[in-house]
Amino acid sequence: MDYLEIEGGSPLCGEVRIQGSKNAVLPILSAALQGTGITVIDNCPDISDVSAMLEILKGYGCSTRREGKRLIIDAGDLHSGRAPEDYAGVMRSSIMLLGSLLGRLGEAFLPYPGGCVIGKRPIDLHLQALREMGAELTEEPEGLRAVCAHPAGARIRLPFPSVGATENVVLLAVRAEGDTILQNAAREPEITELCRFLSCMGAKIEGAGTGTIRIRGVKELHGTEYRIQPDRIVAGTYMLLAAAAGGKVALRDAPLEQLAAVRKVLSQMGVRQESSGNHLLLWCPGRCRGGIQIRTSPYPGFPTDLQSQLMAALCLAEGDSVIDERIFEERFKSAEELVRMGARIHIQGSRAFIHGVGKLHGERLEARELRGGAALCIAAAAAEGKSRIHQYHYIARGYENIIRDLKALGVMVQCR
Repeated sequence: MDYLEIEGGSPLCGEVRIQGSKNAVLPILSAALQGTGITVIDNCPDISDVSAMLEILKGYGCSTRREGKRLIIDAGDLHSGRAPEDYAGVMRSSIMLLGSLLGRLGEAFLPYPGGCVIGKRPIDLHLQALREMGAELTEEPEGLRAVCAHPAGARIRLPFPSVGATENVVLLAVRAEGDTILQNAAREPEITELCRFLSCMGAKIEGAGTGTIRIRGVKELHGTEYRIQPDRIVAGTYMLLAAAAGGKVALRDAPLEQLAAVRKVLSQMGVRQESSGNHLLLWCPGRCRGGIQIRTSPYPGFPTDLQSQLMAALCLAEGDSVIDERIFEERFKSAEELVRMGARIHIQGSRAFIHGVGKLHGERLEARELRGGAALCIAAAAAEGKSRIHQYHYIARGYENIIRDLKALGVMVQCR
């Protein structure tokens, strides 16, 4: 596929079911290395990041099989091999393997993780926390070499509630000797889900979803069966699509309890919402309101993974708005493409100042990272005329089939 072609300007009308969570399933796939039996993961999204992670797992001796939405993983023959650089080097989540490999094997070698270019995304918080548990880490030209023959529980306080560092500590602590107390832990729903999954494997964890997590190490974990929860970022993307393009959007299997910050912003923008269980109906009969100020922050604040999509919606909102990005320093890459469509955006440091305009026009666009690519889909669906969005592979990293979903919501889209 060379590009997506989207013809915008028509109000939305349709329904879509929310896929399983990307941000939850990737650390869970890493955690599956800890089990000595068979692990079955249900509702696994069919996205390229999952495919890449499965190839990495195979490099360490795992056997994997997909049956529709189910993944079957056997880590019984795990060995200290080497992750294929073609896969580990292009995705950030490969760093999650460190904690699991050290916990199961006591050693690991991992090519430096890659992923979207949205800032420096340093891994120093991961490394420091693992060192406090007894890991010896050596940064070599080709990657990280780690040894931790006897991981020990520790009291660790993260200087920032990093999601990745929290996950890595938990993944090693479940097999460490003694108790680990992790303070200033990330509170994202994906952390809670990882801890729930590990508990199903026999781990002893308390405090998941709070700022302090307590883990008592165990000698062995077993296989289990687990169902991945819906993806809050995918749901939020389609919620913001409704704000930008107008019309009615119905979401099935949306994790509404995780979307309070997003729903509050949409209410400020004048988007009407009606919920029942895990279903959500949104409608926006006209131009939405701007004039808001949003700062991204760790959960339960407004998520950085929805900042680009919010920017796309605010470009067409009435009034001036400000987005203050406090998580990643280079997450305004989609702004340049939006300006080419007629948006009025001024970037100053960590802030984006957005003056809402009456319309956007179709353009040839280039996705530069995952969430920015989704934002361009939103803008294209709301713009007048046709847009072509190149580098679709970025979007496929996190959206199972955004073409199918956009069509289900009434957007005219084709792959070329």
